[in-house]
Amino acid sequence: MEKKDKIAMLEQSLDRKLTTLEMYENRPRKWILYLVIVLAVTLLVGWSADDIHFTGLTATGTEVAKGVVHGVFHPDTNLLFGTGDSDVPYLLLQTIAIAVLGTIFGAILAIPFAFLASFNIMPKAVAYIVRILILMIRTIPSIVWALMWIRVTGPGAACGVITQSVCSIGMISKMYITAIEDLDTHILESLDAMGCTPFQKIRYGVLPQLTASFISTTIYRFDINLKDATTLGIVGAGGIGASLVPQLPPLGYGRLVRLGPDGACSDHRTHLHAHPQKACARRIKKLGAL
Repeated sequence: MEKKDKIAMLEQSLDRKLTTLEMYENRPRKWILYLVIVLAVTLLVGWSADDIHFTGLTATGTEVAKGVVHGVFHPDTNLLFGTGDSDVPYLLLQTIAIAVLGTIFGAILAIPFAFLASFNIMPKAVAYIVRILILMIRTIPSIVWALMWIRVTGPGAACGVITQSVCSIGMISKMYITAIEDLDTHILESLDAMGCTPFQKIRYGVLPQLTASFISTTIYRFDINLKDATTLGIVGAGGIGASLVPQLPPLGYGRLVRLGPDGACSDHRTHLHAHPQKACARRIKKLGAL
């Protein structure tokens, strides 16, 4: 504001508009701030790059890469075109179903969160509390949510749907909040002057402004959920990711250790109850010897 006032006063004193060159010469001088930002970014990049060391390919790296390329062009047709519940077509449809249901439930549940977190509707204290809750939901990765919910529902597609729904609330509600706070209140004032009821104001003043934004946000989240659903099956949350688990042993990952949500170490053959951390350490040593 001070810079604008200075320019306005200068224009009044000259009784004319400033030229582009004069406006450029009167631009804000922020080179010190820009220099600090560049130095900070340079230090962060240098500090991060210090821990990156490329030691070259492993002895079997080339063979593994050749195997991956060969597998891409010579897939297992029985698995790819089978009709069983463990084959790709069934799991692919299950993945799409998980993403669709998770997105729909998440979009519906995000609506009350969005209205409660909007400053132009709720008091600031309530809005801040709900926003903190939304931030906490967004902070936790989907894999962690799946590991928590799988203890409640057990392995299967239901766990994937619940996980996708909860994860969707965080992002969708954030986008909904932006749309709600950008509402044109003049339309509501006009409807209020016409004597419209609250329902009519919502029907003709609020929904037409929010519908397009809500639909576009939901479609965008569906794209994200569809990609996330492909990996949730690895932890038992249903979907096509489940087909990856049986394919790990031929690649040498048969003894790959999985750390369960209860902290117990286990693999696909043995569930260890006694001294899980010690057993986990022993199995990690064995993996290092592969």
